[in-house]
Amino acid sequence: MIIREYRPSDCKYLAELFYQTVHSINAKDYIDEQLNVWATGNVNINEWNQSLSEHFTLVAIKGDIIAGFGDIDRTGYLDRLYIHKDYQRQGIATTICNKLERTFGTSKITTYASITAKPFFLHRGYNIIKEQQVIRSNIPLTNYIMEKLL
Repeated sequence: MIIREYRPSDCKYLAELFYQTVHSINAKDYIDEQLNVWATGNVNINEWNQSLSEHFTLVAIKGDIIAGFGDIDRTGYLDRLYIHKDYQRQGIATTICNKLERTFGTSKITTYASITAKPFFLHRGYNIIKEQQVIRSNIPLTNYIMEKLL
């Protein structure tokens, strides 16, 4: 597996990976209505590219497949961490997270974890600060504000 920095040419593939992962992996914890407002399959590629370019973004490659990606901003906010539905439980998220957490030398990392991702972050030493409901198109989505002190 190769972990490399994000390139703008990755963006459409990351958007597809995001959609597929949410609609398959997160389907065990969220209903279809929630999945559809979370990942519409219709992301604004220009906005995603700008966000991924402004953050420190890593992409995991296995063979010729993008197997996962994650990004963090300078404040220590870990924004996205998504692993291809066919590459789950292979240590990819752990590898990406290890690198992201050390990127900016911040004293804490914060993330908004889905129900599905919560056990992964708990295992990594994150603490739940607050459970919250995020409303998208009048549909509530449960997630958790979590922090890890470094």
